[in-house]
Amino acid sequence: MGQLTAMKIKAITDPGRYVDGDGLMLRVTDGGAKSWMVRVRIDGKRRDIGIGSLKVLTLAEARAKATELRRQIAQGIDPIAERKKVEDPVPTFREAATLVHEEHKAAWKNGKHQDQWINTLTTYAFPKLGDRLVNDIEGPIIRDVLAPIWLAKPETARRVRQRIGAVLDWSYAKGYRPTEAPMRSLSKGLPRQPRKDGHFAAMPFTDVPKLIARLRERSSVGRLAMEALILTAARSGEIRGATWNEVDLEAGMWTVPAERMKMGRVHHVPLAPEAIDVFRRAEALRVLCSDLVFPGQRLKNQLSDMTLLKVMRDMETGVTVHGFRSAFRDWVAEETSYPGEVAEAALAHAIPNKVEAAYRRTDFLEKRRSLMREWAAFCTSLAPFSG
Repeated sequence: MGQLTAMKIKAITDPGRYVDGDGLMLRVTDGGAKSWMVRVRIDGKRRDIGIGSLKVLTLAEARAKATELRRQIAQGIDPIAERKKVEDPVPTFREAATLVHEEHKAAWKNGKHQDQWINTLTTYAFPKLGDRLVNDIEGPIIRDVLAPIWLAKPETARRVRQRIGAVLDWSYAKGYRPTEAPMRSLSKGLPRQPRKDGHFAAMPFTDVPKLIARLRERSSVGRLAMEALILTAARSGEIRGATWNEVDLEAGMWTVPAERMKMGRVHHVPLAPEAIDVFRRAEALRVLCSDLVFPGQRLKNQLSDMTLLKVMRDMETGVTVHGFRSAFRDWVAEETSYPGEVAEAALAHAIPNKVEAAYRRTDFLEKRRSLMREWAAFCTSLAPFSG
């Protein structure tokens, strides 16, 4: 027979826990709310399980529910885990991937990467994995997803593998899977990918002046953006996203905000007269509806990365857009006496040595100003700046 009765319960007003027996207790909060809880042991650990409000469960009903919980535990069932399955069911891979994408995309500064992350999974993973529960996905089916593209599209396949792993690791951390992603064993079930030089195809710096001269044979926003990219040694995304409020042509300075930089730090780009001339020519094409320096066909949208690549392809250069940063770096090393750290600062590269990075307090702005003047003069030597 329990210690509590309906009359005793009605009379209780002080906050606390009031024992009925066999682990069943009535909990009274400071505000006077009354609810039932059961104290049990699961795998040797004491657990308190709430089973409902006094307004919902009578004393007899609470005793019956407590008895049922104890019976489940005796049968090896964890009632807390079972309740979690009902309240927070295991998601499908598609649902989990969407949640991971939503959680992480704010940390990805590159909008293109945000879209690519989910798009690659939609294209290559969802057909086989999308409707499967994340706790039902193991190595063999992941291998079947990757096999058709592993050799045909090796870089894409590696990205898909990494993103599948990220979704499954997230699912493990959330308690939806008993293990992390089984990615290590995949290498045994897939052929070895051919080794490839990971560098971007770069134009020899000696050929850059000829390219600048060819770029100026015709006028387009894409060609202007390409010339600005070369003269500033900037990344494609930095140039394509440049806005007029970042540019001070009178001071000869382009300030790229931290949120648009790969390393998440503000980058000051000194503009040589030749680079200022490019921005002036872009300014002549400026439209009222957009603050972008190099707008795309839809004027409120920036140029696509493919637009710049198409400029290079149409000119049959055989090089990538990003490769011009390598050309700049080679020119600094072979043709100038500027220290390497000045060139690295111009490229907005991270300092690999953490101790050095912690103590360096300069971005070599004045030295970079001179460096970029010399680089621009070299690049335009076959198409001299007239300003």
